[in-house]
Amino acid sequence: MEIRHLKTFQTIVEIGSYTRAASKLGYTQSTITSHIQALEHEIGGELFTYTNRNLQLTALGRDLIPLAEDLLSTHEQIKNMRCTNEVKGVLKVAAPESLTISRLGPIIRDFSLKYPNVKIILTNGPCGQNQVDLISGRVDVALMVYPEIKPEKCIHHSLIEEKIVLVSSPDGPDHFDEYKKGGTDTNHFFITNEEGCSYRIMFERYLLKHEMDYFQTMELWSIEAIKQIVMSGLGFSVLPYITVKEEVESGKLKILSHSENLDPIYSYMLIKKKKWQSPAVEAFVEVVLNSFFSNSEKMGVLME
Repeated sequence: MEIRHLKTFQTIVEIGSYTRAASKLGYTQSTITSHIQALEHEIGGELFTYTNRNLQLTALGRDLIPLAEDLLSTHEQIKNMRCTNEVKGVLKVAAPESLTISRLGPIIRDFSLKYPNVKIILTNGPCGQNQVDLISGRVDVALMVYPEIKPEKCIHHSLIEEKIVLVSSPDGPDHFDEYKKGGTDTNHFFITNEEGCSYRIMFERYLLKHEMDYFQTMELWSIEAIKQIVMSGLGFSVLPYITVKEEVESGKLKILSHSENLDPIYSYMLIKKKKWQSPAVEAFVEVVLNSFFSNSEKMGVLME
């Protein structure tokens, strides 16, 4: 069994295609196929199958994922034994849009200046998907905005409680009660981002619990788009304060007063539990935590 065969397997799992995996790794498709066939011969069964022309993992393939991750991690550790003081390589970070636009910029700048030999690949996605990508090995670090969590298979750092606010246009109602009075006849929208967003889920559960699920929902693709629509006076939104701070202070948005008892939401940083973490991951964790220390925002570290 060769390391390159496991790397090919992992890349196909991440990308979902033999062809795109070949392009990423610089192999021909026939080479990719031969790598998988060699693995299947050693293991004694198929790793992939096709269902309606879609590539799917077999049960054997799913069982191989964590074992391949451990072997590749060990291999990476061995490669770095001779240069343990050098921080280099590729670091994959997943974060929700809210943290990307409000908190990550200075952190990535400081990290890149301190560790110029590390290439950062940043992806945006819903918090739940970021955690899935971390567990599956697609990313090295996952940042999340979520209620209190105790994730399995992860070390998690609780960074700060994110103030969640209801916002409207400057000439909109001052209190959320004015929106509630509209009932089913309201022409105001609840303007929000994609399904799977933690604070959207939190607020929708609250509305349902209190039988206020009569608002029309407008789902938009970005926080910037949400803010622009709310500014136009079409409705209200629920967002982390850090993402609307500039607009509130400049008078472009207004925070709605409310008496609602909303669940607290926190920012977290997660890394996968491993016997060995790459120097790049350890360095990034240190930079993130130092950033929150320096701003007197860090709440503490929770480790499972």
